[in-house]
Amino acid sequence: MDHRLFLAARALVLADLEARQQATAAVVSALEEAVASRRWWAEQWPEGEVYVAGLVAQDVQDAVVDAGGRWPECRICRRGPVHALHIQPDLGGPDPVWVCEESGTAVAELGRLSFPGPGG
Repeated sequence: MDHRLFLAARALVLADLEARQQATAAVVSALEEAVASRRWWAEQWPEGEVYVAGLVAQDVQDAVVDAGGRWPECRICRRGPVHALHIQPDLGGPDPVWVCEESGTAVAELGRLSFPGPGG
């Protein structure tokens, strides 16, 4: 198993966490746990390597929700309640993209969220 796959997934998710100022110690710990978990998962299903980065992002997003937060929040919709972005496709890849859950608008590729601005 190529460990660069997991380092790349970690780097993409960490970049998005930092872009939204969510890279706290607790969230980065959740990221480390997600990477370790997906390493085992990919060892069991090597053909699933293309899904790892998106699945790690989803795992971290779930951990943030479980802790009572929301990440990443949509910043392109100016009206309505605050809502999150989600990784598409649902399985996390290949080529995962953050999509607004309300409008269905693709906001940014995983690892490319920005702050501030419409994509951020």
